[in-house]
Amino acid sequence: MRVLVQRVRKASVTIKKECKSLISNGLLVFVGIEDDDNSEDIEWLSNKIIQLRIFNDENGVMNKSVQDIDGEILVVSQFTLHASTKKGNRPSYIRAAKPQIAIPLYEAFCQTLQLKTKKEIPTGAFGADMQVELVNDGPVTIWIDSKNKE
Repeated sequence: MRVLVQRVRKASVTIKKECKSLISNGLLVFVGIEDDDNSEDIEWLSNKIIQLRIFNDENGVMNKSVQDIDGEILVVSQFTLHASTKKGNRPSYIRAAKPQIAIPLYEAFCQTLQLKTKKEIPTGAFGADMQVELVNDGPVTIWIDSKNKE
């Protein structure tokens, strides 16, 4: 399971010209799922995300987590995080899980974040054509892969 975490001032997801989700200060998390991902990946990544100390403290040092600042988290599914560009110019997405595997894991990931943060987790819509807007704060963008825990 891979995530791309961005510290944002605001972020939103629009589908068919209607705003589905909107957050202010917090994290925009793009998540890509592989066939062999499981509940251990979800647990590890959700803990890592909510404990990442990437928000400034009173001295301007990145020393606070999204929970410390009472921030929000927006989660968007993105199979293209598993793109392979080794051959040619057209990316291959063969490592990305098919919907029957990915959807339950995506939903479990969002539910786990919600339980851990005790806050509603706004989302995109799995498989939809989404327009994602954000104001990246910093910018701070971090790539995390649960297969690289060590």
